[in-house]
Amino acid sequence: MPTPHNPLDGLGELAERKISRKGLLKAAAAAAAAPVLVGGGVALAREAAAADVPAPLTPECTDGHVTGEQIEGPYFKPGSPLRTNLVTSGTPGTPLTVSGYVFGRNCVPIAGALLDFWQADTNGNYDNSGYTFRGHQFSAANGAYTLTTIIPGLYPGRTRHIHVKVQAPNQPILTTQLYFPNEPRNATDTIYDPALLMTVRQVGNGSEASFDFVLNVNGTGSPSPSPSSSNPGSPSPSPSNTGGGTTSWKVGTSYKAGDVVTYNGVTYVCIQGHIAYAGWEPPNVPALWQRR
Repeated sequence: MPTPHNPLDGLGELAERKISRKGLLKAAAAAAAAPVLVGGGVALAREAAAADVPAPLTPECTDGHVTGEQIEGPYFKPGSPLRTNLVTSGTPGTPLTVSGYVFGRNCVPIAGALLDFWQADTNGNYDNSGYTFRGHQFSAANGAYTLTTIIPGLYPGRTRHIHVKVQAPNQPILTTQLYFPNEPRNATDTIYDPALLMTVRQVGNGSEASFDFVLNVNGTGSPSPSPSSSNPGSPSPSPSNTGGGTTSWKVGTSYKAGDVVTYNGVTYVCIQGHIAYAGWEPPNVPALWQRR
């Protein structure tokens, strides 16, 4: 069996990163950046972007850290809907908005990154027959993403968390989990990693959280595809042709659910309509293709 993770491991490293955050606060003040969030959450890049001023680097980039990997767990399902809002009318639970940016290790934003989220409902249950509290989206041209959901419930053996897969085009998939501060079960969950804590504050009857992903690839600042600046969940290129029948997978093709393609001699079925781009080959994007 693997050695259980000590939930106290990494606290010293986290403290060092908080010192770096203080340094960033000073730099932001010198640059007349936007105000920081009340309650200890900085989210400097987000606030600066809102004020239309150059965004300082995220603490993770400044300190040379990339976002750590975590286990997928037993409840991942491919083919989640393309959406940024996982809440429907009458959904029980405490409202939660998670926002942030996707950066490369060089601290340059990554546009068009695929983010696939899944989580438990307010009672700690996962929907394994449908796609409740499951959805994927693409980061905006400045690397930004926003997820509207609820605070997930607890289930035996785990602390509160949200699962996510993040993938820059033509790059490996990062599978990880996001955690909530001040949760009693953080101290007993053997998977919990303090480096993956979100910044969370209460706003009205809900909460706002922030987390910036730093992938172990270089950001380009102007990748293709370029998502619409008005909707970070909707890429907006023009398709070159339309899929249909059993054909070889091809960049630029507009595929719809049910289309069948072959790639490297393997057959795949499209489970989410999309336009194909380099880096989104069927074996690389389980949210879009299912192997037959």
